[in-house]
Amino acid sequence: MNFFTSRCIAYCVLLLLPLAGMAQTTGVSTDGSNARAIPVQVPFLNISPDSRSGAMGDAGVAISPDVNANFWNPSKLAFLESNDALSLSYSPWLRHLVPDISLSYLSYAHKLDDRNTLGASLRYFNYGSVQLTDDQSNNLGTYTPNELSIDVSFARKFGENLSLGLTARYIRSNISSISFTEGSGQVARPGNAVAADVSLYYKKPYGDNNLFAFGAHISNIGTKISYSDVGPKYFLPANLKVGVANTWLLDETNELTATFDVNKLLVPTPPLRDANGNILKGKNDDVSVPGGIFQSFGDAPGGFSEEIKEINFSPGLEYWYNHQFAVRAGYFYENPSKGDRHYLTLGLGMRYNIFNFDFSYLAASQQNSPLANTLRFTLSANFGGITNVGRR
Repeated sequence: MNFFTSRCIAYCVLLLLPLAGMAQTTGVSTDGSNARAIPVQVPFLNISPDSRSGAMGDAGVAISPDVNANFWNPSKLAFLESNDALSLSYSPWLRHLVPDISLSYLSYAHKLDDRNTLGASLRYFNYGSVQLTDDQSNNLGTYTPNELSIDVSFARKFGENLSLGLTARYIRSNISSISFTEGSGQVARPGNAVAADVSLYYKKPYGDNNLFAFGAHISNIGTKISYSDVGPKYFLPANLKVGVANTWLLDETNELTATFDVNKLLVPTPPLRDANGNILKGKNDDVSVPGGIFQSFGDAPGGFSEEIKEINFSPGLEYWYNHQFAVRAGYFYENPSKGDRHYLTLGLGMRYNIFNFDFSYLAASQQNSPLANTLRFTLSANFGGITNVGRR
């Protein structure tokens, strides 16, 4: 084996497979789940990017609309109170494992008229700097792998209580800096994919200024992603999110919202195989994207009891005082056999004029969770006219 071939193989092991430098050594995926989670690529697509929902146990599909609905439930954009809204979020991520990983999120929305709204957003996941070396440990410089997605959404009201949304998404996963042909017969390249979302939001006032809301969002329905011309193709993290929220206007200055979200990945569960690769229990996971979505509801090797374990739960609370100061809390639970993420979240919010500042803190045990002490920061602005500042 010559020097070039050995160097390419070393790079392939380190960089070609998603998260190889981190997941291979720590067993932790980008989203913080462990190696027992259902395998998908570009899992950053399902990481909560903003501080408001990040403080409510990662629940946001049915809470009152804001510009970050581009991520949580784009259909809610039709009910925005302002004509234009802009938000920027930043979170240092998995800092217990790698010191310079981060997630950034930019979100914008513009109301075309009373019923139609356009949204756009950019997610950027930075893996930090990777030191490149050859098989003799010679320094070959540094490389910064990254992943991003660009979304465009359209939301429309149907009556005063219902809205629907559609989203188109472009995904790029640039986690390899090396192109190689000699010895391996493959060419490493960034992974590219396109996907679409469909979403629904329904709200119903009742009683004395109380509000019930329901939301549903199916995201990342798209092509598989590959990192070489002839290599395997991987599923995107297609996801079903359903949630409810109830808001009580306690008096003129006090408002309380309780919400509850459930999530389920719409990708096939790998079957149990013997040493020869024969399926012992479960179903073949080498299927098409539509086949994988439908199969995901009944393919767990352990049957119905295992299917239930694949559902994540997110209860959350939000309290507003005088429409200016907010206190939030929530909890996220994922079964230990399906990723083992479970943590308490806390956060604060402040509104001044057209600006909102939100902060969240993830209070997990550092011993049990690589996400422990994760912080999120969000600054947003609502401008171009506000129709109802009293209801967030």
